[in-house]
Amino acid sequence: MGWRSAFRRPVAVACGIALLVVGPASVRSRTLAREPRAPAWVGTWESPVVTTTANGCVDCTIRDVVHTSVGGTALRVRLSNAFGTAPLLVAHTTVALPAAGGRVAPGTLRQVTFRGSASVSIAPGTEAVSDPVRLRVPAVHDLFVTTYTPGYATPLSLHPIGLRRSLVVSGADAANALDASVFPSVTHSGHLVSGVDVTGGDARGAVVAVGDSITDGYRSTDGADHRWTDVLAARLARGPRPLGVLNAGIGGNRLLLGGGTRGEPALQRLDRDVLSRPGVRTVIVLEGINDIHLPPRQRDPAKITAGLAAIAARAHAHRLRVVAGTLTPFAGCAYYSPREELVRRAVNTWIRRSGTFDAVIDFDGLVRDPADPRRLFPPYDSGDHLHPNDAGYAAMGNGVDLGAL
Repeated sequence: MGWRSAFRRPVAVACGIALLVVGPASVRSRTLAREPRAPAWVGTWESPVVTTTANGCVDCTIRDVVHTSVGGTALRVRLSNAFGTAPLLVAHTTVALPAAGGRVAPGTLRQVTFRGSASVSIAPGTEAVSDPVRLRVPAVHDLFVTTYTPGYATPLSLHPIGLRRSLVVSGADAANALDASVFPSVTHSGHLVSGVDVTGGDARGAVVAVGDSITDGYRSTDGADHRWTDVLAARLARGPRPLGVLNAGIGGNRLLLGGGTRGEPALQRLDRDVLSRPGVRTVIVLEGINDIHLPPRQRDPAKITAGLAAIAARAHAHRLRVVAGTLTPFAGCAYYSPREELVRRAVNTWIRRSGTFDAVIDFDGLVRDPADPRRLFPPYDSGDHLHPNDAGYAAMGNGVDLGAL
């Protein structure tokens, strides 16, 4: 895949991207014995990298737009080379708050360093965490993170479904640019930046939502931050003691199988994308639809429930709360059949009744059609009969019981 194809808008995957979601009123919730001490660093945004471009661009500067969930008085940036096969050199990184027209807000451009140096070489399979950067970061607000990779065409780790217009220029270091006109190209994928953490705010921790394309926000409006996790973050930000919300959804992700643009299976990527994130106190998991309906189809519900139980056990071993979402309906989707519907219902029955989780969110109940529970409620259906539209994602985010987190 060359530069042109690597940075084009991702092609939709029929109705074959699964998701993680948190949902409605808690069916069952256990409360924490005591409130843990607020962590020094809390994740405010995440976008797990999935794969790499076959080649990148020469002397490439990319300005990614991230959307915070909680604020602070300082931040640090995470850059990933998780899927690289060679060291990745990043020579210059900046952060800034945006102003109208894609400009940098006056007085907010900050230089980012790594162990005191402007440049950092990131080994294959690892990520680099920057030094603290003093900048007052608002909650539920956009942030520019701009990276410059010099020299040869470098394979870049990326998240295909960015749902944001990231800006690109080849042939120059434009990390200090104050105006969007410097960047002639646009990509709708996210690159290199896997997370942003904050400190000095009032967040008491973070929630990580791990799932597939529904958590990833597929078929929501580009640039509008209408994922269900964005809706949840806005609700939490209005409360007296907010939580960061980290979106670890990957389009096409599964519990048991993985690879390529669908990402490693949830069980395999749990440490990197969930358990290692700073300040995490709760994990929300909604995985399994892709295991059921994408070839090769998993038609034994016991294998899916065993995968969900393994996620819960590993998170509990890290003293985290685990909230599970029931699998949402998909009748009408290209791969739907009555046999797969029986598997989905069996998995949902186990989620509701097993007692494995600290809370259960009935997403199925939130978005299904009352007249035909096998289907999404038509006003919530994006048109592919699997992914919600903006209204459906809003119903999910607004249906989360905040007390379960």
